[in-house]
Amino acid sequence: MKITHFNGVKHIALDRRKFLGLASGLIAAGLLPKNVMALAAPYSFKQGAYDVSVVSDGVLMLPLALFDSAGNPELLKTLMGAMVQGDNVQFEASPLLLKSATDVILIDTGAGQGYQPTAGKIADSLKAAGTDPSAITKVIFTHGHPDHLWGVTANGKSPYTNASFHMAETEYNFWAAPDLASKMPKEMEQMVNGTAAQLAAIKDKINLFKTGVEVLPGINVLDTAGHTPGHVSFELAGGYGLIVLGDLFPNPKVYYAHPEWKFAFDADHDLATSARKRILDMASAGKKKLLGYHWPYPGVGMAEAKDGAFIYVPNA
Repeated sequence: MKITHFNGVKHIALDRRKFLGLASGLIAAGLLPKNVMALAAPYSFKQGAYDVSVVSDGVLMLPLALFDSAGNPELLKTLMGAMVQGDNVQFEASPLLLKSATDVILIDTGAGQGYQPTAGKIADSLKAAGTDPSAITKVIFTHGHPDHLWGVTANGKSPYTNASFHMAETEYNFWAAPDLASKMPKEMEQMVNGTAAQLAAIKDKINLFKTGVEVLPGINVLDTAGHTPGHVSFELAGGYGLIVLGDLFPNPKVYYAHPEWKFAFDADHDLATSARKRILDMASAGKKKLLGYHWPYPGVGMAEAKDGAFIYVPNA
């Protein structure tokens, strides 16, 4: 892992080859649980006009050092609990499948093959949910990081042959800028070029949207920039509402209690902190359900205000 700074923003570069070998080796040695290779079953419920299924792209292993502890590493480990595996943290990767009378929608596509050996499993999860990729009519993205976007194509072609693709305009313009790689730290070149290549492969079918609008019926776009320049969340109508958070809260117990703590993959810490606080206030006051992409599976819960802070109350 290497930490660099560009225009005052901290960026993390991981040596993927070394990381893949490390994860596989730790599993073989019995130092990581074998369930990092297991695939969680789809978790389904009704939300407004949609039949919703949380599907799994597998899990990711990330260094614990990516997460700020504000000088209290033992508290960080306590809040993360069983997710901590030595010096690493086990993260779920959970795209969302929505079905209505007219559409089959996928929110984020996972990491694709070759990112980490424990991820890139969405095809199997969609099959378990009774859905073929060719049946999906719309794919919408929270942001352009590899574990959310790189599953959109394989070898330059998308398995979502009948889908249109939807991304926030600010996010798309950031990643698609032809000179972006030259402006970023050298260690980020692989990620920048990889995301640009994925977007280029679907450019003829991509639709851009702004925040504060319905991207699709019953799905409103919330501005939650900070993790990336154009990161968005989606609020689904029905009941008190369900907010699909993407990576706004990397971990609920840590960042509910301490929304100001840093996460090394956030491009703009202050903006991300502001968005976290805003969503916590809105969700708590409005009794809205929240769904986090990397939360303990299936990642659905509530935010409850208590003693001037917030606590995570899982729904399942």
